[in-house]
Amino acid sequence: MRTPPTHLLSFNEQIYNFEICSTDFASSLICIASDKKLILGLARFPEESENDTFEWERLKDIYNESRCHSLAFHPETSLMSVPKTVTFCSAGADFILRIFRTDLQNADTVQALKAHTNYVNDIAWDTEGEFLASVSDDHSCKIWSSESHYENVITFCLSSAGMSVKWHPEEPHKVLVAEKKGVVHLYNVRSQQAIISLEAPRGPLMSADWSLNNCHFITALAYGDVVTWDLLHKPCSPSDVKQVHEDGGRCVRFAPNTEMVTASIGRPDITLKVFTAKSPVPLVEAGLKLYAGLCWHHRLPYVAAAYDRKLGFWKVQFK
Repeated sequence: MRTPPTHLLSFNEQIYNFEICSTDFASSLICIASDKKLILGLARFPEESENDTFEWERLKDIYNESRCHSLAFHPETSLMSVPKTVTFCSAGADFILRIFRTDLQNADTVQALKAHTNYVNDIAWDTEGEFLASVSDDHSCKIWSSESHYENVITFCLSSAGMSVKWHPEEPHKVLVAEKKGVVHLYNVRSQQAIISLEAPRGPLMSADWSLNNCHFITALAYGDVVTWDLLHKPCSPSDVKQVHEDGGRCVRFAPNTEMVTASIGRPDITLKVFTAKSPVPLVEAGLKLYAGLCWHHRLPYVAAAYDRKLGFWKVQFK
């Protein structure tokens, strides 16, 4: 079964990463990273446009010194404010984090954060925009404080590469950190202590996520298995292990409005699959051949994946 994308964008250059903004006042905003360029644009879906069509509006191109490995929007990003305020972070192949600020007109600034000594695999802001977290192949999770002009205020030492880092709006001051060897930690940023550690049955772990809809649910893509934990009912052992990608996985994401649906990308053929928790039959299955990011739309039932020079959007029919 192969599911064609519902909507498709094509670009002149190869895409290396992308991110859909999840803030309420900029949920149509997308940042797309090509080699040394960051493209900001608006995707308008038929569900929210007056003429029932899918539209793409390219707003601004920003030069980026180093190829992007990860992207994250600041939670106060807004297209409704005057002037518009768009703030996002790009983790570069040169191990440097760059915070870009733009009003989409003239004023752009960039701030470089240097502390990592190897590739940065994931970055995330907390809900209030107080902290930026980053995880790296240098076996560390670093916390940067906006109050101190993004000084590196905390470093959690890991026993393997950091692959994913997540915050949750209902769990302030807690950060989820996933390690390549198969361990997922929850840290308290205030006490700088690990609260809980979870272990996947087998590794390597390539990606993890924390359900926005239910803070008790954590998922990871370890080897080719989507491993899910329900901290409320089975705090230590996985509540579900589903083999999804027989030759190994790359990325997993919960749907924002339910902990019962996950999207993941893995091998063979770099395939996108969307599953409900209880069914072995995927809602979506699409061979991509190349991988350049996976993201859900914050409000609409679309999952997006980038591959080569394309950005595809699949509408998911939730049961």
